[in-house]
Amino acid sequence: MNMTASLAKEVNIRQACTALAVPRASFYRWQGRQDMGEASTKKLRPAPPLALSDEEEKTILDILHSDSFVDQPPQEIYNTLLDEGRYLCSVRTMYRILEKHGEVKERRNQLTHPHYQKPELLACAPNQLWSWDITKLKGPAKWTYYYLYVIIDVFSRYVVGWMVAHRELASLAQKLIEETCKKQNIQPGQLTIHADRGSSMKSKPVAFLMADLGITKSHSRPYVSNDNPYSESHFKTLKYRPEFPGNFGAIMDARGFCQPFFNWYNREHYHSGIGFMTPENLHYGRAEQVVKERQAVLDAAYEKNPKRFKGKTPTPAELPTAVWINKPASSSSEPALH
Repeated sequence: MNMTASLAKEVNIRQACTALAVPRASFYRWQGRQDMGEASTKKLRPAPPLALSDEEEKTILDILHSDSFVDQPPQEIYNTLLDEGRYLCSVRTMYRILEKHGEVKERRNQLTHPHYQKPELLACAPNQLWSWDITKLKGPAKWTYYYLYVIIDVFSRYVVGWMVAHRELASLAQKLIEETCKKQNIQPGQLTIHADRGSSMKSKPVAFLMADLGITKSHSRPYVSNDNPYSESHFKTLKYRPEFPGNFGAIMDARGFCQPFFNWYNREHYHSGIGFMTPENLHYGRAEQVVKERQAVLDAAYEKNPKRFKGKTPTPAELPTAVWINKPASSSSEPALH
């Protein structure tokens, strides 16, 4: 531009811009900045004569923040004020005021849901961690149910307590937990009981009972069924049994079905998650002897025909050493989950 200005002194501006291929508009803008200085390139826009005063703007903002209007959009506020015989400003002006203060959004305090910690629970022996839940059993008519309460030991998968009732009540759950703890001789500080967030699980009677017995309570996160996997898996085993009926004619029928089922599950069922041991043997400390007896049988078979085993002594399935609910990713040094 300086070269254009120098040439324009010898010829006119049009000729100078044409010779140097500079748009005249660009040259005039540059020349104007040089004349006025960089500080004066922008002129302050004068306030419109009809603009709201600071006091009027504050009054409108206070009304928008009031309890009556904090949840309403400007269009509703505008018409509500008209029905009350008041006019403050246009709807567009309300939006401009809100935008000026960064409030073109929800103006009330938004509800934030609490952060639920993922339960990370470890059991290395029986009666350290229990899981309990309630499932419905269909009754004789539509919309009629019986309620099966089940408490299972997470380490051994042994069902330590169960009950079939007409309804789901916190008092019934309290009674079942109390009697089961007595039967298993639970001492204060020994046990953690995990459950989901059903009404009975979170009830005050159950919470007070656990506090009195020195039991630590734990709950799943909302809508996360994987936080209570052992109870869910147990109910699936129950309802997928070939003899499980579609409906029970009476509560005595439901109890009559559950009695032999839990006897089978605890004493006869070889559970894959515990080294194909029965829950009762693992829960009451007989599993290691069973493993030794299995190993003796395998050793005898190996000695009789080692070639059949390709020279490697067979071993029975391993017993669990630790069972987790949500094993932490950082606990790689901990015993593996079985």
